[in-house]
Amino acid sequence: MRAAAQFQPARRQPLLSVRQLTKMYGKTVGCRDLSFDLFPGEIIAIVGESGSGKSTLLSCLSGRLMPDQGSVIYDLNHKGPTDILTLSEPERRKLMRTDWGLVHQNPRDGLRMEVTAGGNIGERPMAVGARHYGRIREEAQDWLAKVEIDLLRTDHRPKTFSGGMQQRLQIARILVTKPRLVFMDEPTGGLDVSVQARLLDLLRCLVMNIGVAVVIVTHDLSVARLLADRIIVMWRGNMVETGLADQVLDDPHHPYTQLLVSSVL
Repeated sequence: MRAAAQFQPARRQPLLSVRQLTKMYGKTVGCRDLSFDLFPGEIIAIVGESGSGKSTLLSCLSGRLMPDQGSVIYDLNHKGPTDILTLSEPERRKLMRTDWGLVHQNPRDGLRMEVTAGGNIGERPMAVGARHYGRIREEAQDWLAKVEIDLLRTDHRPKTFSGGMQQRLQIARILVTKPRLVFMDEPTGGLDVSVQARLLDLLRCLVMNIGVAVVIVTHDLSVARLLADRIIVMWRGNMVETGLADQVLDDPHHPYTQLLVSSVL
């Protein structure tokens, strides 16, 4: 469990407030009547089996999917609390390029494969106004070092990298501008166990050092235990249990959560 799980959200204003979020696919429930707060620097893991609604929830939170009802209030710089669902498409894209970030399960979805590793990282600083090529390259190399990629690979294209290296590069690309909120969709999915462990250790250190808030979707409870302050358990589109990560995983109350936990023991 993260040492950072000791914070006391009652003393802080939420960074993100979700209220009564609902998304239907015809008569099928994607997610239903979900409400929770995310605080600055907090990591929430959304867990559940395939089809539980966790990916639908993440897509609605990140503005990639419009819910049927509800609100997603974010504390926008200079504007204060704003329902991101009311923003225009260009405004949401700008938010994702600057103050937010999205780490995809498949890093190829989050990288430009024909652009160099340094160029992939440098695009984010440029999106927030950086123009000095030397400083941008220096910062890109600094982040390559942080994610344990040899600086000799700065001008290599990601298509020549292994899957683990591509995922570390995608993380560097997102974190370089120190966004306040990052969404992660199964960031260790498809990686070998040894590669997963290395990536999780690296991710935990980077996220804690930056103090970024994170919403992570995962089916892997070990990932949730290692990274998350709080856990939300999804089942059939509903939030069936939520609480501090160690409390939910060590003393689950809902039968579905008990089943999830027992299945990995």
